[in-house]
Amino acid sequence: MIRLSARFASAAALLVLTMPLMQAKAQTQVPAAPAADAPAPAPQGPPVFPTPDPKYFTAPLPTKDTINAFLSASWGYEENRVWQVQAILKTPVEGVSKVVVFVGDKTGKEKPSALEFYAFADGKHIITGDQIVAFGATPFADFRAQMQQKADGPFRGSPDKGLELVEFADFQCPHCKEAQANMDKLAVDFPKARIVFQNDPIVSIHPQSVTAAAYGVCVAKLAGSTAFFTFAAAVFDGQDGLATADGATLTLNSAATKAGVDTAKVAACAASSETKAVVDASVKLAEDLGVTQVPMLVVNGREVPANAPYDTLKKIVEYQAKLDGVTK
Repeated sequence: MIRLSARFASAAALLVLTMPLMQAKAQTQVPAAPAADAPAPAPQGPPVFPTPDPKYFTAPLPTKDTINAFLSASWGYEENRVWQVQAILKTPVEGVSKVVVFVGDKTGKEKPSALEFYAFADGKHIITGDQIVAFGATPFADFRAQMQQKADGPFRGSPDKGLELVEFADFQCPHCKEAQANMDKLAVDFPKARIVFQNDPIVSIHPQSVTAAAYGVCVAKLAGSTAFFTFAAAVFDGQDGLATADGATLTLNSAATKAGVDTAKVAACAASSETKAVVDASVKLAEDLGVTQVPMLVVNGREVPANAPYDTLKKIVEYQAKLDGVTK
């Protein structure tokens, strides 16, 4: 299980359409999923789903084509994932449809299961679990445009925003520290990507994270992005020093020195209202995007935990780049 420092106690639904499937409860008014309590059979190849019954398609929207395009955008990086739209049902709420999808694995290693979600009339959102998720044939397009416009943190790699990887992180978060190995690998494997760092300090559990974020903003302002990433690496390496206010001062000044920046200038800049506004704007950007946990990577608008297994992370970046017509 991917470990995350969370601003809220739970945001598991964020992963429903990116990581392994969460099984929904069976409902009497929809076709039953393949038996969940039966012993798992030996791998036999792709599952055989029951033929969809027309009586379970009572709502005109969303269409099967839109649902399939959405699931392809969400799951297409998993080459063994297969699914079948099994129902699109009217509900008592005008314009809200209930969708049931049967899901399986080509190898037969996973039990077939059912995913249920509710689609809104706007065609752009669904409810899955207790979360509202972007929907449609290109579900990440709006978030991608928002990132291209507002993600203004220091970056490495290409100045072009065709393939933009925006990392939201907290300098005091141990899982953000762990994620830096992934970020360094992505920089090597995707040299044409623009990799942006956005501060998202969680002050309620990391009291020194806001000060660290402010120092980072000022290092970038005074010496540029290259100096910032030297600073950031040093802060993550010395993260234990952020446990106290005095320790944070020593750790941040040491990191600034390694980045070649005058510590007095950085400290004065970090204490300014202008710097506070920059940090607040970055946090607001994360909130607008629905980021509720760090470390989070936004790949052309698509959210995925930055400390996911690297092979999975790389596949998602490659797949999203392909969907967006970007040469990595």
